[in-house]
Amino acid sequence: MTQIPKGSFAASPRVDDPERTSISNGFPIGSTILTLDGALPVEHLSPGDRIITRNRGMVLLHGLKARRARVETVQIAAGSLGQGVPAADILIPADQRVLLRDWRAEALFGREQALVAARDLVDGEFIRRGPVRDLRLFDLIFDAPHILYVDGLELSCEPPEPLRRAA
Repeated sequence: MTQIPKGSFAASPRVDDPERTSISNGFPIGSTILTLDGALPVEHLSPGDRIITRNRGMVLLHGLKARRARVETVQIAAGSLGQGVPAADILIPADQRVLLRDWRAEALFGREQALVAARDLVDGEFIRRGPVRDLRLFDLIFDAPHILYVDGLELSCEPPEPLRRAA
């Protein structure tokens, strides 16, 4: 097993699961993204918007792609990942990766920071498996992967699957 230095990101392992309908990390309609103009609904963003990221500060949004996908979901209760985090109950794709940077990362993954799929945070009480749903998702396109502030959470934003394969 490869050791990841303390303080670096640990990624949750991918497990082949024939029951998975789709692997997705797009943001559902209504998700609020932190920008230099404030928190805006993802569906109101457009290329050229200035998005605030954890890893690079402000970056320009190169593109936005809306799509429908049938995905497993995870319901995260308000305040379940810290005081006011998230601020309200949210529903995200189960494969969406969440950055943990507190005692939870250390307790659950033995790291100061861990980038894990939402499905791996399910505790059955505050973070629950949601239904498989048809969602309208928005893929944000940047020059590199980033950690965005979405609905009060720090979420990974990676190129959509077709763009990753083409790269």
